[in-house]
Amino acid sequence: MSESFTKGMARNIYYGGSVFFFLIFLALTFHTVKEMPKRDNRENITEAVERGKHLWEKNNCVGCHSLIGEGAYFAPELANVYDRRGGAAGFKAFFNGWMKAQPLNIPGRRQMPNFHLTDQEIDDLAEFLKWTSELDDNNWPPNIEG
Repeated sequence: MSESFTKGMARNIYYGGSVFFFLIFLALTFHTVKEMPKRDNRENITEAVERGKHLWEKNNCVGCHSLIGEGAYFAPELANVYDRRGGAAGFKAFFNGWMKAQPLNIPGRRQMPNFHLTDQEIDDLAEFLKWTSELDDNNWPPNIEG
């Protein structure tokens, strides 16, 4: 490199770097769009899953819980709650009982409010959580209890 760094050299580095990183951004975006259908099980999205997601957002569940690592860490991660609470065999019964029993009023423990959901709404939310458990999430969370 020469003794003096000119404005022209700085401009070339700026534009060259901008083009380089823009091309990397495009390549990563293309790769993500190409890979998502293999990982997101979109073919399993039902009307119940959609209604459950709407309930998840309407009741701001992400304000306390995380889902696939996104959200608050005040309450447990719920991406794998379907698997850790019985799967197809017992999850819906567990989830229905859990939602209706809130708050548990155990001293010194965080309290989940009772949202007064109907049985249909609880089933829809359960379907949404079942769907999230089926996503290819690279084994997140790393421990079974989230």
